[in-house]
Amino acid sequence: MSTTALPPKMDVISIFPEAFDSPLRVSLLGKAIANGLIEVGIHDLREYADLPHRKVDDEPFGGGAGMVMGPKVIVEAVEKLATEGSRVILLTAGGRPYRQKDAEELSQTPHTILICGRYEGIDARVPEILGAEEISVGQFVLAGGEVAALMVIESVVRLLPGVMGNESSGVEESFTSGLIEYPQYTRPAEFRGAKVPEVLLSGDHKKIDEWRRTTALRRTFELRPEMLDEVELSDEESQLVGKWAEERLSSEGPQPT
Repeated sequence: MSTTALPPKMDVISIFPEAFDSPLRVSLLGKAIANGLIEVGIHDLREYADLPHRKVDDEPFGGGAGMVMGPKVIVEAVEKLATEGSRVILLTAGGRPYRQKDAEELSQTPHTILICGRYEGIDARVPEILGAEEISVGQFVLAGGEVAALMVIESVVRLLPGVMGNESSGVEESFTSGLIEYPQYTRPAEFRGAKVPEVLLSGDHKKIDEWRRTTALRRTFELRPEMLDEVELSDEESQLVGKWAEERLSSEGPQPT
């Protein structure tokens, strides 16, 4: 008797569950949820807090501005939602950078719990007690983790089978190959004097593929050179990057000593 794998599930814990109402109903997210390709549960943290006040925060030990989200309510909420093998993620500015490879891993994870912080942050004992990962979506500060949670969910959903109309779309994108994606063009072939590169109009798919790879490599070199440390390059590509680096040094002129 064959069994059908259950769709992945992502539970989100937040004190502002209404922040997810509209985003989870539109575009790819809305369609994926409606079609049962993923299950997304939104949980109000205050529902797990003690009566009568359902308090989730308190003043920080040692003094300081703002309030800190307490450990008890978050830990108990996660424990009620978690099952064996659940992956718990705390969204915080101080976490490790979230990468495309993380999205790929989460798309294969049966159950993920995302914790959205607020105020001055979450009690530092929470990730230790829960064995939670701490993830950041960028080197900037948000008012809370809700937007970050939506970013994570969307990055995962678009990788699930059946979500995107063209399955190759999820493969030929920025970061999937380790490079920033090559530039895209559509009709008209010329607009206000700006022309589409001739190679894309040639019909020669081998040359088009070569142009796309080289252009993606160049864009990555110019915009996110640190990414090249993790990309496997051919000898020819390595030489090309070396040439660009030499040209950059030459254009910058002598450096002060």
